[in-house]
Amino acid sequence: MLTILFAARPDSWGEYEAPLNRAVATAGFTEFRVVTEAPPAEVDYIVYAPNSDLQDFSGFPRLKAILSLWAGVEKIIGNPTITVPLCRMVDTGLREGMREWVTGHVLRYHLGMDAHITGAPGLWDPVAPPLARNRTVAILGLGELGAACAETILALGFNVTGWSRNPKSIPGVTCFDGEDGLIDCLSSAEIVVLLLPDTPATQNTLNARTLAAMPRGAFVINPGRGPLIDDEALLAALDNGQIAHATLDVFRVEPLPADHPYWHHPQVTVTPHIASETRPETAAEVIAENIRRSESGAPLLHLVDRSAGY
Repeated sequence: MLTILFAARPDSWGEYEAPLNRAVATAGFTEFRVVTEAPPAEVDYIVYAPNSDLQDFSGFPRLKAILSLWAGVEKIIGNPTITVPLCRMVDTGLREGMREWVTGHVLRYHLGMDAHITGAPGLWDPVAPPLARNRTVAILGLGELGAACAETILALGFNVTGWSRNPKSIPGVTCFDGEDGLIDCLSSAEIVVLLLPDTPATQNTLNARTLAAMPRGAFVINPGRGPLIDDEALLAALDNGQIAHATLDVFRVEPLPADHPYWHHPQVTVTPHIASETRPETAAEVIAENIRRSESGAPLLHLVDRSAGY
């Protein structure tokens, strides 16, 4: 009997119970149980959300892998009691949701929609936007989500550049890496999208120096992680016109405190961490596939590299 422990917020069990059971059965397993409670000695896999009450994994002698429901693992990567493989969540629903949200805001900035939506009555300023092929969009972070967004934006005709800490290659995208590569990437980025993981090496990727490297009047979109941006530097760049506007979906503290300057800045759009989320149906399929792989000795999907932090 395969025992799969669901360790997440209790109110999410109702959403995941049926999809997980269905996906595991579809993966070919007949003798299994997906439960919210089980004797630790009987648990084979843990389906996990970092906001779960479970934080100590040392008492699970049979545990084979921890399968996270979250794309980000910064809250658990340093847990010393995790000694088994840890997989982060990358499912088709998460990928599609991020691609749609990012593309929407890129087009919003490219077409100058805000001026027409919020413009004063009687405003008649017939200035057409450039074509997409004359606009450069930079994607910082070329993992699963970043690559998906880059490919979609490229398909719309934009000139797309990308940056990652390690060399990456995406057809049609001009890819940069390393510290010097970041400046080169940003130097032509009229719209920049941040989709990097949150690690010590990526914190404050956008700071006074890198923001100054962007073309004056550029736009910033952050659906990645709050610590990727030096908040004071971004606010200063917004105030002096270096950055025209920023759309921010993630923050160092969430929910974003009511007195935070972002709420009140006229050139900032705040969205409440909704760019994308894990969908139970598609997440269950990824989890079931990883269990199938583990049981058959195949490599796990989306295995976390703990030395890299993601």
